[in-house]
Amino acid sequence: MLPVTHVLAFGAWLVAQSKATPSAPTISIFLKPPGVIPPGGSTTICCSCQCDSGTFVLYKNGRQLRSLELRGSRAEFSISSATQEDAGAYSCHYLDGGTVLARSETLDVIVQEFRLPKPVLSVLPGQEVAAGAYVIFRCTIAHAKAVCFLYLEGQIKTFDLLSQEQNYFNISHVHKGNEGRYSCQCFTKGASFKWSAVSKTLDLVVRGETSPPATSYSSLPL
Repeated sequence: MLPVTHVLAFGAWLVAQSKATPSAPTISIFLKPPGVIPPGGSTTICCSCQCDSGTFVLYKNGRQLRSLELRGSRAEFSISSATQEDAGAYSCHYLDGGTVLARSETLDVIVQEFRLPKPVLSVLPGQEVAAGAYVIFRCTIAHAKAVCFLYLEGQIKTFDLLSQEQNYFNISHVHKGNEGRYSCQCFTKGASFKWSAVSKTLDLVVRGETSPPATSYSSLPL
């Protein structure tokens, strides 16, 4: 059996190691505003985490582009006058003290001409609702074969595909975590994809409870 002094010393070493080794934070990457970019357009790649300090390094197609010090909880990388050279798969690495602590998911940036009419996004029962309400988004476009994405700013994922045959998207039990700025964008499939511009945004505000219960997302047929 080890002497008590050795056990205490080992315990103190473990505590020191836990303080010296920072835990890996959860980081995210997203476009602001979200969606496909037209040639000549602009957007911002945002890398975000709940961190007090550190550096984000932006990668494109696995190659390092540049680094930026954290400001608040975010680092932003701007794209202006976009061309096809700006299209690609982007990711963020978070570093503290020169050590990579976390890597984001991959964000696909697409640069394409807009050839479809601009869609219109609406929400029922309205943009301000009570917690627990049933909320329906509808993306409407003047093209019979178009399908659409629903975006929530600050998230990398898009919501279910919406189409003219199934163009409603609903949240069955809305909560504070569903608040935010929504928009939609549509495209058609064929020999090549044809895209619309992104719709005007809608800000969803949820009154009441703050803890997010289980939420059901689904698309509804017409």
